[in-house]
Amino acid sequence: MTNITTRLQGLWLPLITPFRDGALDEPSLRNLVRHYAAKPIDGLVLGATSGEGLALSWDERARLISVVRDELNATGRSLPICLGVGGVATAEVSESLDRTAEWPIDFYLISSPPYVRPSQRGLLAHFTALADRTTHPIVLYNIPYRSAVGLDNETLLRLAQHPAVAGVKDCCANRMQTRDLIARRPPGFRILTGEDAQSFDALQAGADGAILLSAHLETETFAAILQHVKAGRHDAAAACWAQVEDLTRLLFTEPSPAPAKYWLARTGIIASPDVRLPMVEIGASLAVRLDQEIERRTTTRTQSCVA
Repeated sequence: MTNITTRLQGLWLPLITPFRDGALDEPSLRNLVRHYAAKPIDGLVLGATSGEGLALSWDERARLISVVRDELNATGRSLPICLGVGGVATAEVSESLDRTAEWPIDFYLISSPPYVRPSQRGLLAHFTALADRTTHPIVLYNIPYRSAVGLDNETLLRLAQHPAVAGVKDCCANRMQTRDLIARRPPGFRILTGEDAQSFDALQAGADGAILLSAHLETETFAAILQHVKAGRHDAAAACWAQVEDLTRLLFTEPSPAPAKYWLARTGIIASPDVRLPMVEIGASLAVRLDQEIERRTTTRTQSCVA
């Protein structure tokens, strides 16, 4: 698993899943993949939070992976794919790993079990059991405000010793915890920030990359930020960040990914802003704000950030 783990860095896109009339919108999905395959991204996360993975059937997930891999092959981009999986019971998640073992994916993104609130010992046992079973490297997904319990750094560092645990998508929303983890991580354990509004701070602190919904928009600028930080050009990175910082908040004004889907539909990248219940489309007031921002960025483009 070592070779593929080296690709767990840079800018990853947690791709939204387009729907139309209640069904998976394959033409829009193919257009999405072609659109972003031409952008400076380093990987795709499918069927996770931004992709409304919990609203997808297993047949839809299989089709999602198949379509995306086919389109990537057609474009000549060999981007790695990370599949979001999860569940309350360890046995349930283990079955998901077995079901998808032969799928053309490269990583799993696995969050802590929601609702049951296991202890840190329980989380350690849960993820160790999954790591012992998996055929693809695991990226831990630490997002306590969704799962109701978070992985503390001592648990993360113990899990980082497992050869099947490649890294973490860090959405702990705790600046000090993130910086402590970056400082203490073992060699080869990758930290990708997933907290859009706090991503710049995490990158400056030494995160290996980012998984950002906001990078559906202004993709080149987000990629330039990572490159500038990596090269030590902090003033240039800050200037680029100033161009997109507002987006990282605006796109989460209502539950994600509805605002991003609205933007992508309004700009013709997908056919419809549809989401699946219990998600709902954005309200009228946010639609007005997004329309204004789309118009502003279309008619008065800021200077492009170039790495």
